Amino acid sequence: MKLKSYFQYSKSQRSGIFLLVALCIVCQFAFFYLDPRSDEDSNSEKQQWISLQTIVDSLKVEKQNYTPKINPFNPNFITDYKGNKLGMSVVEIDRLLNYRKTNQYVNSASEFQKVTQVSDSLLNAISPYFKFPDWVNKSKNNNFKPFEKKTVKIIALDINLATKEDLIKIYGIGPALSDRILKQKEVLGGFVSMKQMGDVWGLSPEVIESLNQYFKVATLPKIKKIDINNASIKELMLFPYFKYALAKAIVTYRSMNGDFKNSEDLTKINGFPSEKLDIISLYLEL
Repeated sequence: MKLKSYFQYSKSQRSGIFLLVALCIVCQFAFFYLDPRSDEDSNSEKQQWISLQTIVDSLKVEKQNYTPKINPFNPNFITDYKGNKLGMSVVEIDRLLNYRKTNQYVNSASEFQKVTQVSDSLLNAISPYFKFPDWVNKSKNNNFKPFEKKTVKIIALDINLATKEDLIKIYGIGPALSDRILKQKEVLGGFVSMKQMGDVWGLSPEVIESLNQYFKVATLPKIKKIDINNASIKELMLFPYFKYALAKAIVTYRSMNGDFKNSEDLTKINGFPSEKLDIISLYLEL
């Protein structure tokens, strides 16, 4: 009976409870659906999208109205990329590149069309931007002939007389490489061939080509030759071309077959660098 009494309300109390519940429901509805901040956020976001859309639309119009600017250029040096941008086909570009490989130049728009075989419409579109060297324009007006390129004769120095300063003048050779070349010359007693530049560690093919252009072996140096028939393994190893395994093989072959009679006998030894025999033989006493 006591528990039941807690759930017995008067009419006015029940009305009050009902109104309270209804008020709570209305407040919840207002909080979720009538929050003014959500409208403000929505309007702000909408304004941002509108501003961005305006920028995008302006960029689209700008792109449609954009005309690429072409600066004056020498048509002799058109690359694959440049030619493609100008509207040339791959075949037309290749015709120009192959023509240039013959060390020839086009000196007018008509000559350009003759070489590349581009259409008249394309030529009319790009030829106003052709820029040829001044001497070409002068030659058209005044029968001007360009100066012929003079060939400078290079006087090659003796590699065995070259100093560190001489070697450093070669592009690609610094103090370290020049010291390495001079050290190799000192160990050998002198170079007998420019082919020996290939035996100097660190020299690239391009640098070796330059060395061959500016240096030569003018005269064979006075070399203390190696007595190949009497030298010990240790003595043979002092020669840069004979490592321990090869020096040992030479002494072993000599002890089993007798003295070497000529340099060709060395090629019978397994592992001997036969391709360098003509150089090595100049350092040997037979």
